[in-house]
Amino acid sequence: MAKINLLNWREEKRKLIEQQFYAMLAGSAIVAAGVVFAVQTQLGLMIDYQQSRNNYIKSEIKKVEKAIVEIKQLEKKKSDLLSRMNVIQNLQGNRSNSVHMLDELVKVIPEGVHLAKFNQKKQSLTFTGIAQSNARVSAYMRNIERAEWLSSPSLKVIQSKKKGNDEKAYSTFTLTAQQANPNDKKKKDKKG
Repeated sequence: MAKINLLNWREEKRKLIEQQFYAMLAGSAIVAAGVVFAVQTQLGLMIDYQQSRNNYIKSEIKKVEKAIVEIKQLEKKKSDLLSRMNVIQNLQGNRSNSVHMLDELVKVIPEGVHLAKFNQKKQSLTFTGIAQSNARVSAYMRNIERAEWLSSPSLKVIQSKKKGNDEKAYSTFTLTAQQANPNDKKKKDKKG
Protein backbone atom coordinates (compact mmCIF):
# COMPACT_ATOMS: atom_id res chain seq x y z
CA MET A 1 0.00 0.00 0.00
CA ALA A 2 1.19 3.34 -0.87
CA LYS A 3 1.45 5.97 1.74
CA ILE A 4 -0.28 9.27 0.82
CA ASN A 5 0.05 12.20 3.05
CA LEU A 6 -3.21 14.17 2.90
CA LEU A 7 -2.25 16.49 5.69
CA ASN A 8 -0.39 18.86 3.44
CA TRP A 9 -3.22 19.12 1.04
CA ARG A 10 -5.73 19.83 3.78
CA GLU A 11 -3.42 22.26 5.44
CA GLU A 12 -2.84 24.02 2.16
CA LYS A 13 -6.56 24.13 1.55
CA ARG A 14 -7.11 25.47 5.04
CA LYS A 15 -4.43 28.14 4.47
CA LEU A 16 -6.05 29.03 1.15
CA ILE A 17 -9.50 29.30 2.76
CA GLU A 18 -7.94 31.33 5.58
CA GLN A 19 -6.29 33.65 3.07
CA GLN A 20 -9.58 34.01 1.17
CA PHE A 21 -11.36 34.74 4.44
CA TYR A 22 -8.84 37.43 5.37
CA ALA A 23 -8.99 38.88 1.88
CA MET A 24 -12.79 38.98 2.00
CA LEU A 25 -12.62 40.47 5.47
CA ALA A 26 -10.21 43.16 4.26
CA GLY A 27 -12.35 43.77 1.17
CA SER A 28 -15.48 44.04 3.32
CA ALA A 29 -13.69 46.46 5.64
CA ILE A 30 -12.58 48.56 2.66
CA VAL A 31 -16.08 48.52 1.19
CA ALA A 32 -17.60 49.38 4.60
CA ALA A 33 -15.10 52.22 5.05
CA GLY A 34 -15.95 53.46 1.53
CA VAL A 35 -19.68 53.31 2.29
CA VAL A 36 -19.17 55.13 5.61
CA PHE A 37 -17.02 57.75 3.87
CA ALA A 38 -19.61 58.17 1.09
CA VAL A 39 -22.47 58.45 3.59
CA GLN A 40 -20.52 60.96 5.72
CA THR A 41 -19.63 62.98 2.64
CA GLN A 42 -23.26 62.95 1.47
CA LEU A 43 -24.53 63.92 4.93
CA GLY A 44 -21.92 66.69 5.17
CA LEU A 45 -23.04 68.04 1.78
CA MET A 46 -26.68 67.86 2.84
CA ILE A 47 -25.91 69.66 6.12
CA ASP A 48 -23.96 72.36 4.29
CA TYR A 49 -26.81 72.78 1.79
CA GLN A 50 -29.37 73.02 4.60
CA GLN A 51 -27.22 75.52 6.51
CA SER A 52 -26.93 77.67 3.39
CA ARG A 53 -30.71 77.53 3.03
CA ASN A 54 -31.14 78.43 6.72
CA ASN A 55 -28.72 81.36 6.34
CA TYR A 56 -30.67 82.56 3.29
CA ILE A 57 -33.94 82.31 5.21
CA LYS A 58 -32.42 84.20 8.18
CA SER A 59 -31.20 86.97 5.90
CA GLU A 60 -34.63 87.20 4.27
CA ILE A 61 -36.28 87.29 7.72
CA LYS A 62 -34.02 90.20 8.69
CA LYS A 63 -35.00 92.02 5.50
CA VAL A 64 -38.68 91.42 6.21
CA GLU A 65 -38.28 92.60 9.83
CA LYS A 66 -36.61 95.80 8.58
CA ALA A 67 -39.47 96.24 6.12
CA ILE A 68 -42.01 95.72 8.92
CA VAL A 69 -40.29 98.40 11.03
CA GLU A 70 -40.32 100.77 8.05
CA ILE A 71 -43.99 100.00 7.40
CA LYS A 72 -44.86 100.73 11.04
CA GLN A 73 -42.97 104.02 10.84
CA LEU A 74 -44.77 104.89 7.60
CA GLU A 75 -48.13 103.99 9.12
CA LYS A 76 -47.35 106.22 12.11
CA LYS A 77 -46.37 109.06 9.77
CA LYS A 78 -49.53 108.43 7.77
CA SER A 79 -51.76 108.57 10.86
CA ASP A 80 -49.96 111.74 12.02
CA LEU A 81 -50.47 113.33 8.61
CA LEU A 82 -54.13 112.28 8.53
CA SER A 83 -54.73 113.75 11.98
CA ARG A 84 -53.02 116.97 10.91
CA MET A 85 -55.13 117.04 7.74
CA ASN A 86 -58.28 116.56 9.83
CA VAL A 87 -57.27 119.40 12.13
CA ILE A 88 -56.55 121.63 9.14
CA GLN A 89 -59.86 120.68 7.49
CA ASN A 90 -61.72 121.40 10.73
CA LEU A 91 -59.96 124.75 11.04
CA GLN A 92 -60.72 125.56 7.40
CA GLY A 93 -64.34 124.54 7.83
CA ASN A 94 -64.78 126.40 11.12
CA ARG A 95 -62.74 129.50 10.45
CA SER A 96 -65.77 131.60 9.59
CA ASN A 97 -67.79 130.28 12.55
CA SER A 98 -66.14 132.69 14.99
CA VAL A 99 -66.93 135.63 12.73
CA HIS A 100 -70.58 134.55 12.45
CA MET A 101 -70.76 133.97 16.21
CA LEU A 102 -69.33 137.44 17.02
CA ASP A 103 -71.71 139.04 14.53
CA GLU A 104 -74.57 137.15 16.17
CA LEU A 105 -73.40 138.36 19.62
CA VAL A 106 -73.81 141.96 18.54
CA LYS A 107 -77.29 141.26 17.17
CA VAL A 108 -78.64 139.50 20.29
CA ILE A 109 -77.57 142.06 22.93
CA PRO A 110 -80.69 144.02 23.90
CA GLU A 111 -80.69 147.66 24.95
CA GLY A 112 -79.61 148.17 28.52
CA VAL A 113 -77.12 145.24 28.55
CA HIS A 114 -73.37 145.82 28.34
CA LEU A 115 -70.75 143.08 28.19
CA ALA A 116 -67.68 143.65 30.33
CA LYS A 117 -65.91 140.36 29.66
CA PHE A 118 -66.18 137.55 27.12
CA ASN A 119 -64.29 134.20 27.19
CA GLN A 120 -64.33 131.30 24.79
CA LYS A 121 -62.91 127.83 25.47
CA LYS A 122 -63.53 125.58 22.48
CA GLN A 123 -67.32 125.74 22.04
CA SER A 124 -68.09 127.08 25.54
CA LEU A 125 -68.72 130.82 25.89
CA THR A 126 -68.77 132.84 29.12
CA PHE A 127 -70.27 136.35 29.29
CA THR A 128 -69.87 138.78 32.19
CA GLY A 129 -71.68 142.09 32.06
CA ILE A 130 -73.98 144.75 33.46
CA ALA A 131 -77.71 145.10 32.77
CA GLN A 132 -80.23 147.78 33.73
CA SER A 133 -82.47 145.07 35.22
CA ASN A 134 -82.93 141.34 35.61
CA ALA A 135 -85.54 141.46 32.84
CA ARG A 136 -82.86 142.67 30.40
CA VAL A 137 -80.72 139.64 31.30
CA SER A 138 -83.72 137.36 30.66
CA ALA A 139 -84.30 139.03 27.28
CA TYR A 140 -80.63 138.54 26.48
CA MET A 141 -80.88 134.82 27.30
CA ARG A 142 -84.02 134.44 25.10
CA ASN A 143 -82.20 136.16 22.23
CA ILE A 144 -79.25 133.76 22.64
CA GLU A 145 -81.63 130.79 22.57
CA ARG A 146 -83.14 131.99 19.26
CA ALA A 147 -79.79 132.82 17.66
CA GLU A 148 -78.42 130.61 14.87
CA TRP A 149 -74.78 130.63 16.02
CA LEU A 150 -75.42 130.49 19.79
CA SER A 151 -77.31 128.01 21.98
CA SER A 152 -77.93 126.72 25.50
CA PRO A 153 -77.73 129.90 27.62
CA SER A 154 -77.31 129.26 31.33
CA LEU A 155 -77.26 131.93 34.03
CA LYS A 156 -74.48 131.40 36.57
CA VAL A 157 -74.53 134.57 38.71
CA ILE A 158 -76.80 137.62 38.89
CA GLN A 159 -76.54 140.35 41.51
CA SER A 160 -78.55 143.51 41.85
CA LYS A 161 -76.64 146.59 43.01
CA LYS A 162 -77.25 150.31 43.48
CA LYS A 163 -74.61 152.84 42.48
CA GLY A 164 -75.69 155.44 44.96
CA ASN A 165 -78.76 156.86 46.71
CA ASP A 166 -79.97 158.85 43.69
CA GLU A 167 -79.13 156.43 40.93
CA LYS A 168 -81.03 153.44 39.61
CA ALA A 169 -80.19 149.85 40.47
CA TYR A 170 -78.31 147.66 38.02
CA SER A 171 -77.54 143.96 37.79
CA THR A 172 -74.20 142.26 37.22
CA PHE A 173 -74.42 138.85 35.64
CA THR A 174 -72.36 135.90 34.42
CA LEU A 175 -73.87 133.47 31.98
CA THR A 176 -72.63 130.71 29.73
CA ALA A 177 -73.67 129.55 26.30
CA GLN A 178 -72.47 127.24 23.57
CA GLN A 179 -71.25 128.17 20.12
CA ALA A 180 -73.53 126.53 17.58
CA ASN A 181 -73.37 125.97 13.85
CA PRO A 182 -76.65 126.17 11.91
CA ASN A 183 -75.19 123.80 9.29
CA ASP A 184 -74.78 121.10 11.96
CA LYS A 185 -78.38 121.66 13.07
CA LYS A 186 -79.57 121.22 9.47
CA LYS A 187 -77.59 117.99 9.11
CA LYS A 188 -79.10 116.63 12.34
CA ASP A 189 -82.61 117.61 11.17
CA LYS A 190 -82.06 115.77 7.86
CA LYS A 191 -80.85 112.63 9.64
CA GLY A 192 -83.68 112.72 12.19
